[in-house]
Amino acid sequence: MLVDKYEADNIFAKVPGLTLQLSPELAVIDQVLDDDELFNMMRHDLAQRRPKTRTAGRHSTPVEVILRMLAVRHLFNWSYEGTEQTVSDSLVLRQFCRVYFHAVPDHTTLCKWARLIKPETLKAFNQRIVELAVADKLTRGRKLRMDGMVVETNIHHPTDSSLLADGVRVLGRTLSQARQLLGDQLDLPQRLFRNRTRSAQKAARQIAKGARLGKAVIQAHYRHLLQVAGATVKQVQQVLTAIQTRARQEGRRLIDICQTFLPRLEQVIDQTQRRVLTNQSVPAAEKLVSLFESHTDIIRRGKVNKLTEFGHKVWLGEVEGGFIAQYAILEGNPADDQQWEPTLTQHRDFFGHPPWQASADRGVHSADNEQLARKLGVQRIVLPKPGKKSEARRQHEHQRWFRRGRRFHAGVEGRISVISRKHGLDRCRDKGEKSFHRWVGWGVIANNLTMMAKGQAG
Repeated sequence: MLVDKYEADNIFAKVPGLTLQLSPELAVIDQVLDDDELFNMMRHDLAQRRPKTRTAGRHSTPVEVILRMLAVRHLFNWSYEGTEQTVSDSLVLRQFCRVYFHAVPDHTTLCKWARLIKPETLKAFNQRIVELAVADKLTRGRKLRMDGMVVETNIHHPTDSSLLADGVRVLGRTLSQARQLLGDQLDLPQRLFRNRTRSAQKAARQIAKGARLGKAVIQAHYRHLLQVAGATVKQVQQVLTAIQTRARQEGRRLIDICQTFLPRLEQVIDQTQRRVLTNQSVPAAEKLVSLFESHTDIIRRGKVNKLTEFGHKVWLGEVEGGFIAQYAILEGNPADDQQWEPTLTQHRDFFGHPPWQASADRGVHSADNEQLARKLGVQRIVLPKPGKKSEARRQHEHQRWFRRGRRFHAGVEGRISVISRKHGLDRCRDKGEKSFHRWVGWGVIANNLTMMAKGQAG
């Protein structure tokens, strides 16, 4: 049964001789998380775990504890294990998380509850925090600066050989498990259960070592690796049919693994044949760069220190006070100038008025975007034009208000740096596309909670 909270207690009063108390910043965040709307958002999602989660079963970890421990995790960029251990060892964090002297939930329990929270809920959660900031007069939404960043998925650098080896390893392990499941009931030849992982890994190593030996040598090793991968695919297809026929209930997990990774390995085989053997240029949208995080996009932004990034592009809209009022996880690698209109429109819908000043980088500039901003009612449009400029344009961008707007806009780079280093938005450590969206949402929420704390406690 879902439990809302433990009975309130003050553990500081029960420790004689100690004068422990929450820091000013943590005290502000504690008050923010007491908001009933924020609590009800979390409770609604957590109540979907089972049909009778609200009314039946043993008592769950309280919703209030889950909410606060997840907030703490992203405020300090800890792992689930680190969050459990640190909260358990700290009287201050026990009080903040409302655990008191009860047992701190295990990290596996916390992880399971966290997966129930919908990405849409976290967006609404973040908007509620911004509403509270507006009510406390920490921001008015008069200035809007926007920029994009890349949050990488937790994958190794993709090469065709490593992807093929990964696919053979996963499916080869599944074949071994299928052999144990089916036991002696088989009339299939034993060769169908051969695990070709060692052959695939050896071929992948030869490709890595043969990079300096010439194209012909590399192609020969790739042909061998493709043969190994193709043989594994054929084996899995036949064994999958046998499992579905003879042990569907017992082998549901193996069926899911095969149905998930089999088409992904086939896609890697296809793209490798096209790129390596026929010298075709495979479009980025048709490439698979990870068998485990298949949603990963290939992103090139022209950054000198990182030409290619693997993850998702995230578009941020920040208002004065350091609050990220909106964020969007983009599909693929769209041009930045396409984000100007939806960001301004969403800002107007949320705050009830257009920003007095809106700014972005050169990649967003266009005559249509400037015209759109004027139509929406933006007074100061800070969009520097790339390339050669006319004399009139140079004079326009040299005006004092424009230069001040550019200096204000530079702060968004600092915001991106902070949330990347402090709140973990440089790389998502959770698995799966929905978990990626949750990771970004919690990172933005952690930033806004921190800015609320600084604004009120400072």
